[in-house]
Amino acid sequence: MRFWPERLNVSFPARAAGPENGNPCLPVLRGFPLVGFAAVGNDTVRRASLAAFLTLLAAPAFAQNTPGGPVLAPPKDEMTVKVENLSEPEVCAEKDNIDIRFANPDVRRFKIQAIQPSYIGMLREDRYLPDWTACDMTGDPAFVSGKPRQVTLWETPSMWVVGHVFPAFWRPATVPVKIGDRVEHGLHLIQLWMRVNERSEEMLVVYPPDGYWRARPLPPKHLGWTAYGSSFMVGPVTMEGRPIVALKEIAFDPEEKKFTFTFRDGGEGALRIVHLDQDRFVLEATLAGDLPKDKPFAALRSMYITETNNDAARVAWREAKNPRWGEAHILDYKGGEATEFWAGRHVASRHNTSAPDMVFSRFEK
Repeated sequence: MRFWPERLNVSFPARAAGPENGNPCLPVLRGFPLVGFAAVGNDTVRRASLAAFLTLLAAPAFAQNTPGGPVLAPPKDEMTVKVENLSEPEVCAEKDNIDIRFANPDVRRFKIQAIQPSYIGMLREDRYLPDWTACDMTGDPAFVSGKPRQVTLWETPSMWVVGHVFPAFWRPATVPVKIGDRVEHGLHLIQLWMRVNERSEEMLVVYPPDGYWRARPLPPKHLGWTAYGSSFMVGPVTMEGRPIVALKEIAFDPEEKKFTFTFRDGGEGALRIVHLDQDRFVLEATLAGDLPKDKPFAALRSMYITETNNDAARVAWREAKNPRWGEAHILDYKGGEATEFWAGRHVASRHNTSAPDMVFSRFEK
């Protein structure tokens, strides 16, 4: 099981209280202190439960382009990837049972998008409490790391990077994190914050011990905050109790707005911010070096219990030279080939209702 502090509505105080004025710029958990939680593992407080609209039907967001936003037309030489669905049924809403992997040894560049669900404009309220119904986490591994701590790794008035050490985690925290000349060890979570429209917004997090990322676009004005949902991985996916990407080192370049990382199993990768607005967050992933040819290069992890209790319930995919998208229930999808892949919801869920849909596309050499 995993503890997900970013799901508990972490926000920063006004910049007047920041380090540039002599005060530490610490995150505020609305109603929850960050420290003092029980031991943490892989899939525990992974999602915040949010207010639900139970039967809102809408067209999938993957078919829409944002006015003024990026139009991600297919590249001239778009590549096909093999999509494998290893998802399994589950009754605990705090475990990731959705496991979708993407494979093609020739792919070296692709886009990942976190897009607002198509019903986002209909939501009026969010709730963010975990759902422990039918959950038993007693068998989950936990590596005790000692006293929890938080550290600001890099900061300007418009962007800052924060690292966290948890009391325990399901894997040991052995991946060094580098920004400029500074190197930190033992971090379980890295948060990327930006100041947008006079607000502090956290839009991207990564867990160095297992290579899980999650992203979200800027919240719409009528909500002010939205939840994280599905996770994704970039790099050679391997099974070590659960699917992971084993990182050797991770670094962040603030000028490029880019994370770079090397993989334990060979090769290297990068994740760069391309576009961010209130509709979507676009990331460009690149891969290089001696990557394992027998492993998937990316994966999507999520949760599905029922149609009204999930972070992703449907998938859609586009095949080369096929004028029509395929669509299926996320547990019924048999896998296949795709040039573009979407996972999300048509019906609002009681779990992380505002969490984004995820799109993988523009696979290139």
